[in-house]
Amino acid sequence: MSDSKSVKKLRVDKILSHLGISTRSESKKLVKQGRVLVDGVAIKDSGLQVNPEIAKIEVDGEAVHYREFIYLLLNKPQGVVSATEDKWDDTVIDLLEAQYIAFEPFPVGRLDKDTEGLLLLTNDGQLAHELLSPRKHVPKTYEASVLGAVDEADGVAFRNGVTLDDGYETMPAELEIIRQFEQEGEIHSEIRLTIMEGKFHQVKRMFEAVGKKVVYLKRISMGPLQLDPELALGDYRELYPEELEALRNR
Repeated sequence: MSDSKSVKKLRVDKILSHLGISTRSESKKLVKQGRVLVDGVAIKDSGLQVNPEIAKIEVDGEAVHYREFIYLLLNKPQGVVSATEDKWDDTVIDLLEAQYIAFEPFPVGRLDKDTEGLLLLTNDGQLAHELLSPRKHVPKTYEASVLGAVDEADGVAFRNGVTLDDGYETMPAELEIIRQFEQEGEIHSEIRLTIMEGKFHQVKRMFEAVGKKVVYLKRISMGPLQLDPELALGDYRELYPEELEALRNR
C-alpha cells in the first residue's frame, strides 16, 4: 500500500462513484438518509473531503474499501476485441462485472479479435506505459498452430530477425517446435514463440515471412505474468500481490 501521507483527500461522493457503489446524485440521497458514516458519524455533506486510506467509510453498515487502481488477468476468448468500446463487436470490457467497469480499466496492448489468451486490464496508466514501451523489450510468449512444417531453419530466421511485409525487421525471437501432425493431408506444427516487441499482427506476419500461416494463436505470458490455467476463456481475476510486485519489479 502507498504511504497514506501521499494520498490526497477526496470527496466522499467521488470515492463512492469511483468504486461503483453509487453515482454522485445517489450519494447525496444516501447522505440525506443518514446511511453514509465516516469514522462512525453520519455525514451531512456528500462533498466532504477525506483521506480514503485513513478514514473509515461505511454505507448501510458495510465498510467501503478504497483503492485507486485495479489489475485484472483475463483469458481473452476469440470474437471479442481488445478495446474499451467498439461499434460492431463486443469488447473485453463487456466481459467485466459492473464493480470493475466503474474503475474504467483498459487493455494493456492488444490481442487480435481471433487470438486467445493472456490480457492485462488496468486503469494504472504508468504501469501500462512501462509494459508497452518499445524501449523496455517486455517478452511476450505465444502458442500457435501453424499450417506447414516449421523447422530449425525457421528458428534460425527468427533468431536473426525476419523482414515483415512492410520492410520492418523484427528483433531476435525464440522459437520452440512442440510437435507436428498431419491433418486432412496437410502438415501442421504446434509451436511456442517468444517475441520482444508487439507490432501489428506480428506473430502471423513473421510466419508469413517464412512462407507459413498461423491458424490458431494464444498468448500465454507477458513479462513475468503467466496465463492462469484455472481461468476458462472469458474468465478473469485480480492479480495476486506477488504477480503485481513481479510486474513492477521486472
